Amino acid sequence: MSRLSPRIAVVIVYTAAMCMNGLDSTIVNPALLTIARDFDEPVSAANTVEIAFLVALAVALPVAGWLGDRYGTKRVFLGALAVFTAASAACGLAQNLQTLVLARVVQGLAGGLLTPVGMTLLFRAFPPHERMKLSKVLIVPTALMPALGPPLGGFLTEHLSWHWLFFVNVPIGAAAVLLGVLGVREHVEGTEGGFDRRGFLLATPALGLLTYALGFGPSHGWTSPAIAVSALLGLALLVAACAHLLRAATPLLDLKLLGDKVFGSATVLALVTSAGLMGVLFAFPLLYQAALGASALDAGLSVFPEALGLMLASQAVDRLLPKLGPRLLAAPALVLATAVFAALAVPGVAENAWAVRALMFCVGLVLGTAVLTVQIAGFADIAPPAMGQAMGLFTIVRTLGGALGIAATAAVIGAAGGSGTHDAAPGPYRAAILTTAGLVALGTLFALRLPKDAPAPPPFDDEPPARPSEGAEAVA
Repeated sequence: MSRLSPRIAVVIVYTAAMCMNGLDSTIVNPALLTIARDFDEPVSAANTVEIAFLVALAVALPVAGWLGDRYGTKRVFLGALAVFTAASAACGLAQNLQTLVLARVVQGLAGGLLTPVGMTLLFRAFPPHERMKLSKVLIVPTALMPALGPPLGGFLTEHLSWHWLFFVNVPIGAAAVLLGVLGVREHVEGTEGGFDRRGFLLATPALGLLTYALGFGPSHGWTSPAIAVSALLGLALLVAACAHLLRAATPLLDLKLLGDKVFGSATVLALVTSAGLMGVLFAFPLLYQAALGASALDAGLSVFPEALGLMLASQAVDRLLPKLGPRLLAAPALVLATAVFAALAVPGVAENAWAVRALMFCVGLVLGTAVLTVQIAGFADIAPPAMGQAMGLFTIVRTLGGALGIAATAAVIGAAGGSGTHDAAPGPYRAAILTTAGLVALGTLFALRLPKDAPAPPPFDDEPPARPSEGAEAVA
């Protein structure tokens, strides 16, 4: 272990943890009916398993950056990973729905810390000019794992049991924690002033309520009392939180970072691209079923080529970003992505299985190129002390963007008369897909604000020297 580079250890531990987190966001969906049947509960109650995870994840996001800076990114990340792993075991051992939901809440709270703190750990280990190499790492947990979730979840549920959806995390998580303890370098940035309690008490319930409303709104109805109250109260708290965070001397989330032209544009791009991608991945399987009468599993598999396109995008960004720069790579990619999204809504396309596969592959390739470019370029000018805050803010916006995209497409489908049955008219689903194309097109305007040139390497640099605050390497 003594010969393992701390930077290699960071990459391995980050990838393992994010793969677990990425899988858990989608792997349970195919098993909800089975879980409901095993616990003798209605399917609507079983859906709480997923919503509980997403709400808990959103609640943890605002405090992630502060915790990492205050107590050290290594300590917080590995602690969250250990809790996530233990909660996964508890999920697999659950004997009733209440215990499963509670374990999913704990899992979501830990998962909400993993993404921003993990990316902070990764980006602090690699200077801006070396982050283009990370595109191959970032794409696996953020793209491939969520796409693998539904088919893997269906396979495990059918051939083993739904309990194994969670047990698969345990050996991976335990090994990643051990490797992280031995091989990852600590970094304690420190925080000025005390903990922003007011910001926490405003931002945390705001994100939780909004995620709850966006998650249940499409199925329960936007005018139902619980959804309407959650949405309105969440928005009110969010406005109050933003007003406070802009005035506070040491805010929980530094919204002033959005004033940076590049980071602000990248964050808005993360919102609209995440909304577009999650929206199309939600709406297109429904169109596929409406147009072809396909099964849910077939519809889920129809979007899998998108993940393969994303994998190729990681190779493209690594080679093209240094030559073309962020603006010239991201803007045309978003224009192409808009065209591909719109093509998915053309009558007759959904009826052709090979056309669907080809277009989904293109969705992953062109949109993935834009997303990875934005993610790398957006943090190029962020100073190391602000990295935790910036990563937390970026992750919150991206997460809300995905929820908004699903809610928006569901609202369009409902307003246009979509019924969700096999004999439904495909028109409402095509309208929803065109909505996602519009969201991606909007991102092109912000891509034009990205820098023209890629980050340049420093004059003398192979590997940056260790900062005094990073402490000694925890290597055996």
